[in-house]
Amino acid sequence: MTHQTSFSQAEFADKKKITRREKFLARMEEIIPWQSLMAVIEPFYPKGRRGRPPIELERMLRMYFLQQWYGLADEAVEDAIYDSQSMRGFTRIDLGADGVPDATTLLKFRRLLETNDLCKALFTAINADLEARGLMMREGTLVDATLIAAPPSTKNKEKKRDPQMHQTRKGNQWYFGMKAHIGADRDSKLVHTVVVTAANASDISKTAELLHGKETQVHADAGYIGVEKREEIKTMERAIDWQIACKRGQLKKMEESPAKELLKAAEKAKASVRAFVEHPFHIVKNLFKYRKVRYRGLAKNGHQLHVLFGLANLVIAGRKATA
Repeated sequence: MTHQTSFSQAEFADKKKITRREKFLARMEEIIPWQSLMAVIEPFYPKGRRGRPPIELERMLRMYFLQQWYGLADEAVEDAIYDSQSMRGFTRIDLGADGVPDATTLLKFRRLLETNDLCKALFTAINADLEARGLMMREGTLVDATLIAAPPSTKNKEKKRDPQMHQTRKGNQWYFGMKAHIGADRDSKLVHTVVVTAANASDISKTAELLHGKETQVHADAGYIGVEKREEIKTMERAIDWQIACKRGQLKKMEESPAKELLKAAEKAKASVRAFVEHPFHIVKNLFKYRKVRYRGLAKNGHQLHVLFGLANLVIAGRKATA
């Protein structure tokens, strides 16, 4: 995509302060493997042999990423690009010569990705690029899951809640929605596997799907106690060092003794490693504002989560690059 700076962009660039949004977009501009990602989508993208020529693929991909980063609806991201010079600069749009792609165009682009299962392919391409840079060590895996709420309202056409979502209890509170299970690299903290289920699926039941097959050590919380006894784990027939947290109640019941202090120290050491699996969740939920599902059904939300965790990996890698 060719890009020539306009007078308004040049004036904007001369301002005294660089905003946090500009810094973030500049960092993403540098670290995103644009050519690899476009190569994934290009075979499925309209060629424009009939009718109006399609909007440039790179521009649509940039607009789609803005939507994911800032948690915007289709109409909202269109308006945001009109309002924000930094977003127009990122999408390479000069309002004097170009128009912002409308919400319907973005909707069709997103459906193109979902129909051809390209979101997972984008996630894989991002990880392949990061692995080529030597960021994924693949010796240890951190596994965990997080609940993502879905609207419980029945005020819709079908007069019922999303049938693919489910309710579950965590502690003394009930939740309705789905669950995102991830496997993250122990050393780089990058997510290598994403599995999406209804909220009532147990964490331990998806452990085998979160392993890439090369790790020698797995870290998990107390919800995964007994995972090594499951049939799908036994069939792997390879040695894995399971670093699973013990239950808090078990530790509290122990009498004060050197053995208890030793166990507490061991649990603290395990927790200091396991805590890093929360970083991708923090980025997706707090930085990207993905705290509630946007679409009905697990499939569409699963596609979006693969993109979100792929972008979260880029944020983590970007921080490492500037550290």
